[in-house]
Amino acid sequence: MAKKEKKKLLAQLKSRYRMVIMNDDTLEETAAWNLRPLNVFVTAGLAIILLITITTFIIAFTGLREYIPGYADLNTKRRVYNLVLKADSMEQALKEKEQYFQNIRNVISGNMEAGDSDIKKVKEKSVAGIDTIHKLNKSPQDAALRKMIESQDRFSIREGYSAMENSIKSFVFFPPLKGTLTSRFDPIQKHYGIDIVAGANEPIKAALDGTVVLANFTSETGYVIGIQHSNNLFSLYKHNSALLKKAGDFVKAGEVIAIIGNTGEFSQGPHLHFELWLNGTAVNPQKYIAF
Repeated sequence: MAKKEKKKLLAQLKSRYRMVIMNDDTLEETAAWNLRPLNVFVTAGLAIILLITITTFIIAFTGLREYIPGYADLNTKRRVYNLVLKADSMEQALKEKEQYFQNIRNVISGNMEAGDSDIKKVKEKSVAGIDTIHKLNKSPQDAALRKMIESQDRFSIREGYSAMENSIKSFVFFPPLKGTLTSRFDPIQKHYGIDIVAGANEPIKAALDGTVVLANFTSETGYVIGIQHSNNLFSLYKHNSALLKKAGDFVKAGEVIAIIGNTGEFSQGPHLHFELWLNGTAVNPQKYIAF
């Protein structure tokens, strides 16, 4: 019985059928085809397979595959991974440089009270905890010896600093700006530099050869640029209207690095605030530069 049904189905698939398209109004035959169901199924199946093959080829060998989620190119993934690593490294380097520049700004602005206080607390704690020699009674001979040693140390430190300070007098400094001196060096008032007034758009020049280590903007001092020189010398130029150099640039003495300005909350007119530092200590620029 089953064989007869199969033969009947196969015969129906191989039978010829006529497909006719007629005009509904006139009943006129417009088009006609002789079809076999088996041929229709085979043709439709081949068309579907061909369509799937073409679609797969387009996706696999063209750029369209990049738009399919999870089907990114291996090289693209590798590049993205490397870029993420570089971005992370750059972020870490920027944090380190920002901390470095913050330390420089603290030294330059004299904002070291908190650090000095912490150091003092540590020293006091250290002395209280382990330095028991100060609790012993001092003999007159011991007191005289201590006084002599301490005075020698103070003299040698001052003498060494004076010798180092005198050593920079051999440098030929280039005046950063020619103008009128309006405010002098006064460390007691925490004015660690001098103020020079000049005309608008006057160029600011490097005092010595060196490398730019600071070039940014702060709300207090406006556009600031700092240059590290040899012999632990550091020069700072504040309140500029524009900076012409960036951090990392090497500049020669007399090279233009900025334009005079009136930027920052501490500025009351177009001028240059110039500072000179030796081993982290502010020195009077007028001792070494003829303005």
